[in-house]
Amino acid sequence: MTMNKTQQPGAVLVTGGSRGIGRSTAIEAARAGYPVCITYVQNETEAHSVVEQAKSYGVQARAIQADVGDLTQVRSLFEALDVDFPPLYGLVNNAGIIGQRGSMLDISAESVADVFAVNVLGLIECCRQFLLRVDRVPEGSGRECVGVIVNLSSGAAQEGAPFHYIPYGASKAAVETFSVGLAKEVAAKGVRVNVVSPGVIDTDIHYPDGVRKSMEALAQTIAMGRMGTPQEIAHAIMWMLSAEASYVSGAVLRVAGGGRILRRT
Repeated sequence: MTMNKTQQPGAVLVTGGSRGIGRSTAIEAARAGYPVCITYVQNETEAHSVVEQAKSYGVQARAIQADVGDLTQVRSLFEALDVDFPPLYGLVNNAGIIGQRGSMLDISAESVADVFAVNVLGLIECCRQFLLRVDRVPEGSGRECVGVIVNLSSGAAQEGAPFHYIPYGASKAAVETFSVGLAKEVAAKGVRVNVVSPGVIDTDIHYPDGVRKSMEALAQTIAMGRMGTPQEIAHAIMWMLSAEASYVSGAVLRVAGGGRILRRT
């Protein structure tokens, strides 16, 4: 994929951009020449390290503390970007939480509500705020595409994640359905909407309470025999943002090393 820094049409907002897939995506976007803004909730040090690395590529970069699960904070985030940041072209909805783990009867209703507040309602509000702004691009501007949304899903949307985190899987299934519908609504306005659905990726999300599971054992459940990396997911997201994906909208791209298998022979 070839990108020219002088040709990027606007800025990219990456929610949950201080670590993991979000961090890698923000850095790749900056490397490609996009001005970048990331959101974070608690990890200010990591967030600002992303900003400094992004700036090293000669682009504007910013980190804003915002909990996507709080709709008021989402609106304030976009209002802050209206003031002193380049117009948005790309939105990468990466922020998400798993919530409580366990069988369904062990997971509280409050945890389910928290998961949907961040993974679904917050994501939808980010899309709404983004669309309110890209709609302002005047007709006849010569731009076929005025904006791109990439929403992050998970293999749990298909597998259901029984005995682990069913509500998380359900929230990601909702993200996929929402994205397909939204893509059809906004296509004529020049906005593309797609989903990238990672498989098992080597990020903190797989190590609850700071305890690393056996990566070798987990890798044996994947057809390719290994976990993916945040960078590999970031590359898929960057392709979705690029003009090379100009006819791709309403798609769910599964980046999962061939998927999980019952046993290896």
